[in-house]
Amino acid sequence: MTSEEYRKVVFDVAYLAACSINGETPEADRVSGMDLDILYKVTEKHSVTGIVAYALESCGVKDPRFTQSLGKTIRKVAAFDIECAKVSDELEKAGIWHVPLRGMVLKDMYPKIGMRQMSDVDILFDVNRIGDCKTIMEGLGFTLKGMSGVSVNDVYRKPPIFNFEMHIMLYSKSFNEAIFKYYQDVRSRLICDEGKKYRCHFSLEDFYVCVTSHTYKHYSGSGTGLRYLFDTYVFMKKYSDSVDMEYIKTELGKMGIAEFEEKFRELAFDLLEGNEFSDEENEMFEYVITSGTYGNIANRVENKLNAQEGRFGFLKYVWNRLFLPWDNVKSYYPTYAKYPFLLPVLFVYRIVRAVFKRRKKLKTELKAIVKHYSNKG
Repeated sequence: MTSEEYRKVVFDVAYLAACSINGETPEADRVSGMDLDILYKVTEKHSVTGIVAYALESCGVKDPRFTQSLGKTIRKVAAFDIECAKVSDELEKAGIWHVPLRGMVLKDMYPKIGMRQMSDVDILFDVNRIGDCKTIMEGLGFTLKGMSGVSVNDVYRKPPIFNFEMHIMLYSKSFNEAIFKYYQDVRSRLICDEGKKYRCHFSLEDFYVCVTSHTYKHYSGSGTGLRYLFDTYVFMKKYSDSVDMEYIKTELGKMGIAEFEEKFRELAFDLLEGNEFSDEENEMFEYVITSGTYGNIANRVENKLNAQEGRFGFLKYVWNRLFLPWDNVKSYYPTYAKYPFLLPVLFVYRIVRAVFKRRKKLKTELKAIVKHYSNKG
């Protein structure tokens, strides 16, 4: 599939998503010309199969792959709702303030269940109660992955599908200092739910600001896909007349991402409402559609190399890839963090694994490095 063919399919995906969001039936002539095999692959890449399935069903197109994917998403969302409520109830009983984040809230802003896919549940809670939270999660049948309290979140898993990320903070200082500082006192921005003392939520404005900062994190890292554009469109279609946009702009400005939000929002509306793109939007669009839901290696390499300043940027990049920052060691290799004398073993292990078990990823990374410096001339 050529890049132009891929773009056409992405526009078809956006058209069908817009029909679902706006309660419209897709034009039969346009749908009949779509290649459902390719359409399905693209929706899976961007985790937007459910929203497209609704649009296809509304115009009488029955495809078992879309139908099954939608059914699976609906069941998963319903199961997540039940499990999240159990966790929240236990945190409330224990007097631990907490707030569900991002997907758990965004999914309810879409017109129908299953339109917004999600792979995990994110909950921010009181870092001072991390031990109590661990006791609660394990009491509910979850198992902690790795060590507790060494990253921005503790990851808990429970068969068959549950993946809960319990955040002690939203961002690390190593990601972006301005965003890290902005959320150091996140508790002051939370509002208690009605009838609750410890389950909280953001105001609409602060929720959008938080979602945007998360979108930027992915966008500036490995990239981000169509689902985040759809989230932006859905939120603004629903609340643009009731939220304080001046406040949102001011708060995002404190983090240095107000311009990013404006461009991303404009792209979301132009894409889903069929408007012509500016040259700048075309560039952002290409980046988004080649990223997939969670980005890709090439984007990550390019962004990290661009972030390295000075004539020794390449050497800094290589050093950080060979010798992981301590926070990353604690997050991804907790055993080695617990026993630092084993770090030389980790160094050898990662090289051997890259060469023999992750050769394809290593090759992609090396190609991205060569491409970066070739473009630099």
